[in-house]
Amino acid sequence: MRVLVTGGAGYIGSVVAWQLVGAGHEVTVLDNLSNGNRRAVPKEAELMVGDLSEREKLTQLFRTRRFEAVLHFGALIEAGESMKRPEAFFRNNTANTSMLLETMLALGVNRFVFSSTAAVYGNPVRTPIEEDDALQPTNAYGESKLLVERMLEWLHRLRGLRYASLRYFNAAGAAAPDRGEAHQPETHLIPRIFGVAMGRQKDIEIFGTDYATPDGTCIRDYIHVSDLAEAHLLALDALEHPGRLIYNLGNGQGFSVREVIEGVRRVTGRPITVIESPRREGDPTVLIASSEKIRRELNWQPKFARLDDILKSAWEWHKNFPNGYGVN
Repeated sequence: MRVLVTGGAGYIGSVVAWQLVGAGHEVTVLDNLSNGNRRAVPKEAELMVGDLSEREKLTQLFRTRRFEAVLHFGALIEAGESMKRPEAFFRNNTANTSMLLETMLALGVNRFVFSSTAAVYGNPVRTPIEEDDALQPTNAYGESKLLVERMLEWLHRLRGLRYASLRYFNAAGAAAPDRGEAHQPETHLIPRIFGVAMGRQKDIEIFGTDYATPDGTCIRDYIHVSDLAEAHLLALDALEHPGRLIYNLGNGQGFSVREVIEGVRRVTGRPITVIESPRREGDPTVLIASSEKIRRELNWQPKFARLDDILKSAWEWHKNFPNGYGVN
């Protein structure tokens, strides 16, 4: 299949592009390289540097490549930053996705796999969270993604769009010793802790130690990036038939910030200095997924259930690439 992967130079998008190539698909990556790196794009994939806001270029790309499906990862992802610059998140995550959908539908492309987020749930009413639970984001990032999900539902009803909305929990780990997580700047918890272990930074900051959890820190569900990527390929295959798919992607168990820090100490054998800071606005207390639906319907079987296995794969990446992918 000829597929477009937007944001395919980023952490998750590049791993999905890599798996798509391995499965025999013809892959074009569209990325503005604001957060991604061209070195993360598989050699077998075509890289087009551009932005989803560029309507004429986007239309020309669809006309010349004749895609059969789109997998969409191009988004700003930092929940804390979304509370400082909400307008940027609604422009990039919501308005640009609307432009993408309008373009693909106008040119006859009707398969769409969307990188959504557990942030659409906000503070959940129960855990583990199920797909039909209330959607009430507590930050602008989650709201920007939920608005897209609402667009997708209407386009499915009115235009016959086949789509899968995959609500991620916390992606982590490395898909291979040469394919891991590197953001510029890095704001994700696990790579930042490894940054302390490697001496790139002095300490790791914990935002909030007074949550209603056993150790006072937020609890999150961590899923290995390879397992996450595999779910996208299964969803893409399932869209051979008309329909809409909405799935949570997580391991079904949670680890607190302190537990993750202790896990990195255990895996690396190195000291990790911690600084305790006030809560960030918009951070839910606990996010743990029920992924029973996708396991049941698509036979998705995560291979990395243990936190230490996820951390060990990430540690191999960081040792091999202490400076990430380097300068673009």
